[in-house]
Amino acid sequence: MNTSFFGELLQTISDRGRALLDLGRDKRSNIAARSENLIELCEHLLSGRGEASGVALAREILGLYAELTPAARAEFFEALAKRFGTDPKRMEKAIAAWRDNPSDTTAADVHAASEPRRQELFRRLNLGPGGTQALVRMREHLLDVPGKRPDLVPVNDDFVHLFSSWFNRGFLVLRRIDWSTPAIVLEKIIRYEAVHEIRGWDDLRRRIDPPDRRCFAFFHPALVDEPLIFVEVALEREIPGAIAPVLASGRLEHVPLEKARVAVFYSISNCQRGLAGVSFGNFLIKQVVEELSRELPKLTTFVTLSPVPNFARWLESELKAEKSAIINDTDRGLLSLMERPHWWTDPEIFTKLEDPLRRAAAYYYLRAKTKAGLPVDAVARFHLGNGARLERINWLGDTSDKAIAQACGLMVNYLYDLDDIEKNHEAFAEGRTVVASNAVQRLLRPTLELVPITG
Repeated sequence: MNTSFFGELLQTISDRGRALLDLGRDKRSNIAARSENLIELCEHLLSGRGEASGVALAREILGLYAELTPAARAEFFEALAKRFGTDPKRMEKAIAAWRDNPSDTTAADVHAASEPRRQELFRRLNLGPGGTQALVRMREHLLDVPGKRPDLVPVNDDFVHLFSSWFNRGFLVLRRIDWSTPAIVLEKIIRYEAVHEIRGWDDLRRRIDPPDRRCFAFFHPALVDEPLIFVEVALEREIPGAIAPVLASGRLEHVPLEKARVAVFYSISNCQRGLAGVSFGNFLIKQVVEELSRELPKLTTFVTLSPVPNFARWLESELKAEKSAIINDTDRGLLSLMERPHWWTDPEIFTKLEDPLRRAAAYYYLRAKTKAGLPVDAVARFHLGNGARLERINWLGDTSDKAIAQACGLMVNYLYDLDDIEKNHEAFAEGRTVVASNAVQRLLRPTLELVPITG
């Protein structure tokens, strides 16, 4: 069904329902009289009204929610946590029935009773016009509630549970983004780019218009013209070790498609913060690999050129530690050179820093672990979990201010070898094994004390 037609249909149903419920704009005072607050309207929505009135009420609730201040939103989430959890009486009754007569039917009743009432509330709100997008924004607001709030964790979990189903891979549509894509989408690509800032329309065109550049995004039918995640790709002759040539504004030569052998995924950006925790990236990369392989059969290598966003912070903690498993006194003295302004522009300094920094980076990737036994680097967890191999650590691969501050200028390549993806994925999932090339492994000193570091 055409999504715009479906949206108009919901709007028509909502308008008729509003008439039935007498909830027109001029009746807002009646809402206050009939319901103490927004939560009472939510209770009404769960009370089992008809389809038309339910859609209208969902629309009204979402409209009133949109007018709340941040403090009022926090109170709304608190009420969702306290009043819309699992119904204890219903749960006890279902458990008692199952104990008396264990069967698939009574087990299903227990399962249904265990579901928090919030989930059904969210489903009914989703019926309102623009309901899916409104709920994604609602979850974004939940993430913005200040302070660690254990009481709101169940509400967040319910959002993630439902979104994981609603945004299942089967509902996602892959589209290529090029210069003919509607401007409303291109503007969002500029706005949502999270790795390498897009500096205006000319910069965007350089990334998506030349024949050796590609951009792909996932969309969902319920979020018209709203990309969920997108990836930028450069087609090259060989694996790049730095981002500047890829993004150069004055590229004089484009790689002829018949000579391209390497597809480089150099930027992956999630667009909807309200969908954090719902994974799209693994599906996106694999489908883009399939698309490019069909279009350009001569492509033999699929790699990333990835940032190392947590390395500088980890290194700082190692330098402050009395005893480090990786940094000896000699390296500590050399690394102090990074305190000098613009050290990365002085060859006399950065040549001395290359070896100790690359050794530290190898340890960071191969040995530094979280308490759960995973790599401390979030980007590494993503790519290794998808079955990639850590291929290369690139010295001064990105000398932008952001990359110097976050990664001491380092970048890395993850290689997606189509023959080994599943094997690498299993090794990481089952044994937390970081699959890395020999070149990366050789960076670790033979005498290095391999003591895991917890993050």
